[in-house]
Amino acid sequence: MSASALSADPSPRNSVWFAAAYPLRAHNTFGFDVRARYACRVESEADFVAAVRDSRAQGLRTLVLGGGSNVVLTRDFDGLVLLVALAGKRVVHEDGDAWYVQAAAGENWHDFVAWTLAAGMPGLENLALIPGTVGAAPIQNIGAYGLEMGDRCAAVRAIEVETGRPYEFDAAACEFGYRDSFFKREGRDRFVITAVTFRLPKSWQPNAGYADLAREIAQRGLSEAQCAQDVFDAVVAVRRAKLPDPRVLGNAGSFFKNPVIEGEQFDALVMREPGVVSYPQADGRVKLAAGWLIDQCGWKGRALRLAAVHERQALVLVNRGGATGADILELAQAIRHDVFARFGVELEQEPISF
Repeated sequence: MSASALSADPSPRNSVWFAAAYPLRAHNTFGFDVRARYACRVESEADFVAAVRDSRAQGLRTLVLGGGSNVVLTRDFDGLVLLVALAGKRVVHEDGDAWYVQAAAGENWHDFVAWTLAAGMPGLENLALIPGTVGAAPIQNIGAYGLEMGDRCAAVRAIEVETGRPYEFDAAACEFGYRDSFFKREGRDRFVITAVTFRLPKSWQPNAGYADLAREIAQRGLSEAQCAQDVFDAVVAVRRAKLPDPRVLGNAGSFFKNPVIEGEQFDALVMREPGVVSYPQADGRVKLAAGWLIDQCGWKGRALRLAAVHERQALVLVNRGGATGADILELAQAIRHDVFARFGVELEQEPISF
């Protein structure tokens, strides 16, 4: 496990552009109409350092926004919002086993995945169409269809906010877990991610065992995925069929984690609920399908004022137009209450609330 301090930028900028009372509606995928006391667009590591050292930022809370796809903004933010706009992607190294590809934190995640495939470097195709930026991906260790971002992560570069010093974390130091990482816990307010390096193995094997993917691939006339593009296309099709486009209907993707419970608790649960959708884990615990739990409680398609559960995917809470962050959290609490009352299982939300 390694988190190494690196040499700082020898010529940091003295100042950056600040905007007061800045509207954040376009910077969060729920589309909440809130404002920040100050906002600053950062295009380099030097911009980060200059922004947090600016006199206007002293004593203020700091919030980092990339695509804003994993936050619930419940009110105006009385602090400094750093709008991540670092750009660039490149192959930094190649050996006989893998390509090592680095992307800046502000790169759009889906576009980056598509770029790696177009360049003949598969390995991220199962994570296609996940909203957000590259810099946000390590924080909650995004995952889908049998793959997590941490499975392909080689290193994360981040700036320590207090000192402005850059650090490089290897994959072990990132402490990746299920929708979790060091950057979501201890490093949450201490570090700002600026770039991520991925290891993409040259020995490619399709990961298309999930029923939805297998069904989509079969509908395309294939017995199995022949290449990474087949998996990519199937993932995109399945996600578009099940999930709302945030540009049309405000949402943050899956709002709840799939709960993982002890084997003894599962044994007792399945006696009462024999149809429960579950996935055994290597450590003896069992992962439950949160969407199924919510659906069984009758929440799919239901609304609480202007906040609602999507009619095709019970894991997704949506803003029907004019909902506030508080409305979404109230809906989420009602869902958690009903799921616990029926199944005795606690649901944990994925997005971070401010």
